[in-house]
Amino acid sequence: MKLDGVGRLHQQVYRALLGEILGGRLTAGERVPSTRDVATLLKVSRNTALLAYEQLLAEGFIIPRSGAAGTVVAAVLPPDGYVARPITRPGVARPGRLSAAPTLAAVGDRFVKSARACARELGLPSLTWELAPPTIRYDFRPGRASFGDLPYALWRRLLNARARDARVIDLEYGPPGGRRELREAISARLRRLRGLDADPDNIVIVNGTQQALDLICRVLVNPGDRVLMEEPHYTGARCAFMAAGVELVFSPVDDHGMRVPRTGKGRRPFRLAYVTPSHQFPTGAVLSMERRLRLIAWAAREGAFIVEDDYDGEYRYDGPPLQALTGMDRAGCAIYVGTFSKILFPALRLGYLVLPTPLVEPIVATKAIADTGTSALVQLALADFIAEGHFDRHLRRTTASNAARRHALTAAIDGVFGDRATVTGASAGLHLLMWLKGRRGGVIRDVHERAERAGVGLFTVDPFYATPPEKTGILLGFAPLMPADIREGIRRLAGALK
Repeated sequence: MKLDGVGRLHQQVYRALLGEILGGRLTAGERVPSTRDVATLLKVSRNTALLAYEQLLAEGFIIPRSGAAGTVVAAVLPPDGYVARPITRPGVARPGRLSAAPTLAAVGDRFVKSARACARELGLPSLTWELAPPTIRYDFRPGRASFGDLPYALWRRLLNARARDARVIDLEYGPPGGRRELREAISARLRRLRGLDADPDNIVIVNGTQQALDLICRVLVNPGDRVLMEEPHYTGARCAFMAAGVELVFSPVDDHGMRVPRTGKGRRPFRLAYVTPSHQFPTGAVLSMERRLRLIAWAAREGAFIVEDDYDGEYRYDGPPLQALTGMDRAGCAIYVGTFSKILFPALRLGYLVLPTPLVEPIVATKAIADTGTSALVQLALADFIAEGHFDRHLRRTTASNAARRHALTAAIDGVFGDRATVTGASAGLHLLMWLKGRRGGVIRDVHERAERAGVGLFTVDPFYATPPEKTGILLGFAPLMPADIREGIRRLAGALK
């Protein structure tokens, strides 16, 4: 019997004794060692041993007996006297039968396989949205906000004020569809800036875009349904659809966005189309007005829904933000997905859906079962941030600073790579795509590893394709970087790729 070194001392003594009982070395009815003997054996104080015995008594593993019998092991074990130990040191597998892999339900098996497949495509050991290693000096990996521009003091003040003045209702479970205050603030912004007449009753607050996609899959698609996706595409969406068991059909993206397929006789209809029209991920192409109208007409004919993921479309550098595709929909087939992760910060975990009226109740009911609601105090602080005009001021400031960073990046690429690189998608969003010409125009190998050795973080574009292209594309996010770091990072990248 020995201590495992995990947690407080009396808890370690408790687990050591419990291990003896559950492992069958102390059997039912057998007298347990005295607290004095245990203290001597494990080199602890007698009071520490007493605390451990009190816990074992309280949980019924040992029971007192009158007379000379003292304290004995209770008859609490299964007939064969075997169970696995309740705890081990970190990183050590638990022994015995209970470590066997369970048989999963079909949906659980799909989730595991989808996560493994997406992780494999992204070159990760397991699926995660965490960027690791997190301390690369010249980190161009996309999906990161302008952290240095955040008004931290203001945000803390609003959050503290809501926490300080919280009523009982603010501390209870909130409505699964989100607090009314935030839905009204979002509605006013969308109506004013994105041309989207979204009633607050049609807005559902979610824990980010990934939960929005999961809810859509749960409510709208069955295994085997056809879903249209852009090629290339956002891997997180592909992962959600794979977990739902759908048949994915990819349509290529060109300079005008995704090509809209024709509706053909004899073909199985589509159930859903997923698009990023304001700043296509990852190419940065903008879906043209003609294709937007054609896509809406296509969805109406197919009886399909359009999922518009507007992940960073509010950042536009060559004019005002475009009208949302959903704002042009008159057939009630478009679903708008918005997020605060790119304008504020990803750890906020707040996004929203703008839904056709018939979908509101099913989505809210599904979310109520999934998570009982999103953090109320954070929602209220964000509602204040928007209603008091701070959000719009922050967006204007970050648009200006990001435009300067974008200019520094495009100028550095042009100065260092010259005609060996072509840039797309720089008119909006927080990243651009640089296409590189390798020797004889082919693919440049080991770009990611070579860049990381030079202290440069980046994503190559091939994981975002179902069929990787025969040329090298590099995604370069610029929002968190200062112009001087952008220039030095591109210089180092060029040196690493020579």
